[in-house]
Amino acid sequence: MNLFFLFIYFIIITVVIEIHVILFQLTGLKVEVSRFQVISMMTGTGFTTGESELILGHPIRRKLAAFLILFGAFSLAVIISSISNFLTNELNMKEVLSVAGCVLLTFIVLKLAWVQKILSLIFNRKLVYNIELGDMPVRDVFLTDKQDHLLNLRIYEESRLVSKTLGQFIHGYDQMDIAVLFIKRGDLKIRRKLYDTKIHEGDQIFIFGDKRAIIDQFKDDISIMEAKLKTKTI
Repeated sequence: MNLFFLFIYFIIITVVIEIHVILFQLTGLKVEVSRFQVISMMTGTGFTTGESELILGHPIRRKLAAFLILFGAFSLAVIISSISNFLTNELNMKEVLSVAGCVLLTFIVLKLAWVQKILSLIFNRKLVYNIELGDMPVRDVFLTDKQDHLLNLRIYEESRLVSKTLGQFIHGYDQMDIAVLFIKRGDLKIRRKLYDTKIHEGDQIFIFGDKRAIIDQFKDDISIMEAKLKTKTI
């Protein structure tokens, strides 16, 4: 009886995983990322990957994640309890089958295209009206197109930008598909007169725009930065 219970409960866990994969997809997350993160949250392993920022930076995904983490902890307790009572008949199989049926029905309903469409509209509407941009991941705010690129350019002494202004370095910058967001100099963030500010060694320039245009304009400095960072990691 207990073996049957464990089998049913593992089915419930599997279906809960698939339900949340669908829900995460409806918030705009890729299916492969969704499945890995759902399993990670439920088991409490692997959630420290860089992709976890896609979950933590999104309010709806955070709520789903909280349920998964709690459900995972509860599931572990249930499995341990079931194994410890392996030779008893204390488990009510009727209740277990009822729960399994409800979870399976939820999964089947969520697989319906019209249900997914309605949920997607609800999720997106909540994002429009209830979310500050600061609550959203960088990818959802800036990188909405395949050609969009956000660069954190670190300036070293070899850089051609040192002691120059961005206006001197980028000719016709007002006609280019590139925007300098701010310059970070230690704890200071410079947001005014960005194209007239002389660049110092150690500055970080945050640049947004077309990926090809950014690479073409800053390719030498990007190469210097990559070489420096690679040396630090060796």
